[in-house]
Amino acid sequence: MLTLAISSRTLFDLDEAHKIFLTQGIAAYRTFQLAHEDEPLEPGVAFPLVHKLLNIKHPESGDDLVEVVLVSRNNGDTGLRIFNSIEHHGLNISRAVFSNGGSPYDYLPALGVELFLSAHNSDVIGAIKAGHAAAHLMTRKSVKSDDPQVRIAFDGDAVIFSDESEQVYQSDGLEAFRQNEHALQNQPLTPGPFGAFLKKLHDLQAIFPSGESPIRTALVTARSAPSHKRVILTLRSWGIRIDEALFLGGQDKSAFLKSFRADIFFEDQLTYVKTASEHTATGHVPYGITNKQPIKNSEKS
Repeated sequence: MLTLAISSRTLFDLDEAHKIFLTQGIAAYRTFQLAHEDEPLEPGVAFPLVHKLLNIKHPESGDDLVEVVLVSRNNGDTGLRIFNSIEHHGLNISRAVFSNGGSPYDYLPALGVELFLSAHNSDVIGAIKAGHAAAHLMTRKSVKSDDPQVRIAFDGDAVIFSDESEQVYQSDGLEAFRQNEHALQNQPLTPGPFGAFLKKLHDLQAIFPSGESPIRTALVTARSAPSHKRVILTLRSWGIRIDEALFLGGQDKSAFLKSFRADIFFEDQLTYVKTASEHTATGHVPYGITNKQPIKNSEKS
């Protein structure tokens, strides 16, 4: 079973309540949530993804293959509206952590979580430092998808892979990066924060007959030939099959994500996060050297 932890602000549209919290404080926020306790919340940015994942069943036994756990900085009182909304929308979510302002990522190991999605950037950073795949989702209205297949897209460096190659590019430039990738083309890259999550998705896909998987994956990277070779050989050495691989040579990724019909895209560079989020739910992965210094524009990503 794949286990995801998701924050209440990404599962539901809590923008109105959050604005009250920011402008009027916690007491006003609690009063507002209690007064609207029986009003179901509208779907948030990650709701379509969660809805699709919860519908994935084992092809033979019919057992659930994905569990979603709610994690929230609310307390039990204000969190009741969230659970009421879960029930209203018919989501099979039964476990939750309400941390009352604390950092819910502390509970991720005990929950057995393999992916954490949150609207709180510091929680995401803490989760990544603790070794979990995690992403910061910019909140917006949900976009309904009629395609039942879950489509997940990943950037390469500093997401699936470590930022070891990106460090060469940032310190010595594009030509040094190309030479490094050519020299090390047969040496697998080190896994990044989403390496284990991608492997888990691959294992889930393998349960289903060929061509019938409810999950489809794509690598969408600004790498181009000849630096593509090390990526392909790395995935092969990990025993991972990725369904689609797009080596874009520096082109903007948003149009390709729209064509792929991605339910979510994971990316470390905010430049691409901003453009991609116009078309799909996009998770910023605050990991690696590009999140510690200004980002250059080139074909490398």
